[in-house]
Amino acid sequence: MSVLVNKDSRIIVQGFTGKEGTFHATQMIEYGSNVVGGVTPGKGGQEHLGKPVFNTVAEAVNKVDANTSIIFVPPAFAGDAIMESADAGIKVIICITEGIPVQDMVKVKAYLKDRECRLVGPNCPGVITPEEAKVGIMPGFVFKKGKIGIVSKSGTLTYEAADQIVKAGLGISTAIGIGGDPIVGTPTKEAVELLMEDPETEGIVMIGEIGGNYEAVASKYIQDTGNKKPVVGFIAGQTAPKGRTMGHAGAIIGGKDDTAEAKMKIMESCGIHVVHSPAEIGITMNKVLNS
Repeated sequence: MSVLVNKDSRIIVQGFTGKEGTFHATQMIEYGSNVVGGVTPGKGGQEHLGKPVFNTVAEAVNKVDANTSIIFVPPAFAGDAIMESADAGIKVIICITEGIPVQDMVKVKAYLKDRECRLVGPNCPGVITPEEAKVGIMPGFVFKKGKIGIVSKSGTLTYEAADQIVKAGLGISTAIGIGGDPIVGTPTKEAVELLMEDPETEGIVMIGEIGGNYEAVASKYIQDTGNKKPVVGFIAGQTAPKGRTMGHAGAIIGGKDDTAEAKMKIMESCGIHVVHSPAEIGITMNKVLNS
């Protein structure tokens, strides 16, 4: 089992022939991900990186049976690209694009509500099931196959957590970078839920940051499950000044419950094993699994 993506995922790249799309599609193909083509309007019928180019997502679905898309489209057009994928019947939509206007994402979120698809992102590193599929921009060599799931708002901390888990003698089932924008397709709780329900995931690393309530909602869910799988948690931004955005558009302290300290207290009260440094993630998970 895996979560969201695996060796059978049939992946298309939206923005395939652009600079970012080309670079990361090359990396994904070299990793072994099943990239079946790409979409660049106006360039349909061409070939790029040895794969067919289509004018529309619907064409890609019809001709190569695509079921997963990754989006490298400029911010002004990314919202439309997400909705186009959903309309075409793509089941897993992963949007890497940073800087999509919040108003656009409000419309996208409402549009996807009644459709049978899963959006991850935007402004995220993607999803990886090691040795099966890398659908994103993460450095694949860091991730080794195993039984620990990762959910993270931060791309860099996703890679750091994976490295710590591997160094502790464990490995990764699936890592999900949910994105750091105020509105994302799959919030922390939903990503954690996917891993909780995955029979091959034995423990979960949950990485959050200041701003918003995603971690609090996820923590309550974890507590409600009876803590059926151990969760190690970390919150970035412990020294962040109030009112200042720190890197991500969603990482801004708006109230007393948005601080790192408050989130860590909530997580601890819900039975999550909270660490104060990413360097403690692997050691702590190892200890918890073997206790």
